[in-house]
Amino acid sequence: MQGIDECLLEAMRLPGARGAALVDWTSGLALGAVGESPGGNQEAAAAEAAELARLAAEQRAFASESSPTAEEGATGEQPDPPVEDLILSNRDSYHVLRFVPTSFDSSVFLHLWLARAEGNLALARIRLGEMAGRLELG
Repeated sequence: MQGIDECLLEAMRLPGARGAALVDWTSGLALGAVGESPGGNQEAAAAEAAELARLAAEQRAFASESSPTAEEGATGEQPDPPVEDLILSNRDSYHVLRFVPTSFDSSVFLHLWLARAEGNLALARIRLGEMAGRLELG
């Protein structure tokens, strides 16, 4: 188990990492951030990434066929987010948003900003998945 700061510092050790944040997608607030921020403003970047995450997480079209429905999730247990991760690419960078399953409402995600020339997208997805599994929130 690791805390937010340790998780974000580990993310910054990935090749090409420019910045990393843990964001609550319901409020748009960054719970922690390190490195640079897309657009130069960490609060704005967190809010904008949260909009994208919320859009994907709330749409049944993007859920796996085995994701529980709202009725099935009403057992008192919080279901995992319906989406594992999102990848957005542009000419010079990648943005990887990895949803983090939690014991409360699973409304947080890791946002990793990678330089495209130095980054390794496959490695980033694997490592973010591992980090999300070890992250201790509470």
